[in-house]
Amino acid sequence: MQTTLNPLTHGEALHQAAQAPLAHLLSAATELRAQGKGNVITFSKKVFIPLTTLCRDYCSYCTFRKDPGQPGAHFMTPDEVLALAERGRQAGCKEALFSLGDQPEKIFPEARDFLRAQGYSRTLDYLAAMCELVLEKTGLLPHANPGVMDRTALVRLKDSNASVGLMLENVSPRLMHDGLPHAKAPDKVPALRLRTIEEAGKLSIAFTTGILIGIGETMEERIDSLFAIRTLHEKYGHVQEVIIQNFRAKPDIPMAAHPEPSLEDMQRTIALARLILGPQMNIQAPPNLSYDDFPRLLEAGINDWGGISPVTKDFINPEAAWPQIARLQAETESRGFVLRERLALYPEFVSREEFLSPRVHNRIAEVADPGGYAL
Repeated sequence: MQTTLNPLTHGEALHQAAQAPLAHLLSAATELRAQGKGNVITFSKKVFIPLTTLCRDYCSYCTFRKDPGQPGAHFMTPDEVLALAERGRQAGCKEALFSLGDQPEKIFPEARDFLRAQGYSRTLDYLAAMCELVLEKTGLLPHANPGVMDRTALVRLKDSNASVGLMLENVSPRLMHDGLPHAKAPDKVPALRLRTIEEAGKLSIAFTTGILIGIGETMEERIDSLFAIRTLHEKYGHVQEVIIQNFRAKPDIPMAAHPEPSLEDMQRTIALARLILGPQMNIQAPPNLSYDDFPRLLEAGINDWGGISPVTKDFINPEAAWPQIARLQAETESRGFVLRERLALYPEFVSREEFLSPRVHNRIAEVADPGGYAL
């Protein structure tokens, strides 16, 4: 299969997905990665801060979200946030990843009461305050991943965040139909998520997004989603990484019996993402969700392992432990790559001052090497 710097068209992507042997896709994708990324594979050392598990969405694959009164339902106080961030700082982390439920105050009086007691009316405003607190008190670079955001929230988050994230998951509104995973998730309306990504582009915010595979979507819907991301990035140049994340079944979810995507399905989708998004895009797949097979994700064209925490578990997928960084390095380097630690902001964005608020710029100057990687 020929690889060029001309990205695939939509029709070509559909044809390759249906017809190309997996070995050919993998070869083309890894050749393209080499053109854009050389032999460098990156990761970020992070602490995972689950600001609140309350969420107004009921996605059929999620164990993170809770209703008030359920075990694990919680809103972190400022003291709890700061204590966890400090543990991360002491362990050498550079990134504070904030994950949380989407707009719980819209349906839960308990969420409204907590926020009011802290002096806020919206979870997004409380999140921004906690990001500012962590940056100021610990020097960790926040990366907030709170779900759908409006322009006001994004403007405030840019002041303290090195980057911001929202998984597109999929652009197909079909997945919101009865019996499908987003039927009871008002914040998974694709147009709302695309609008958030576009607003971030207008504001020059380095953005992380991606797709979730294996939740009932078709390969064509995956490809549609990747092209939607490509279109926005071509317009604004702000998408810093695209994650290809695989569904994992868990006992206590409505989709407990739903089949998981195979490793080969993951590899095919990652390779197509590389061919669609081109040699310069940072493409990530979470290593902990492929368990002992994670090194084989390198065969498909990824150049990043995402955030790895020496302090906290993956609260979204608590059954899937992070690989130890020493093992990550050994497995990566045994395949001819060099593992480099990055910040919550990818190296190519570090020198682009329009993407950095003054306070984030000042902190990055203290923790980035001349190439934009973590010191």
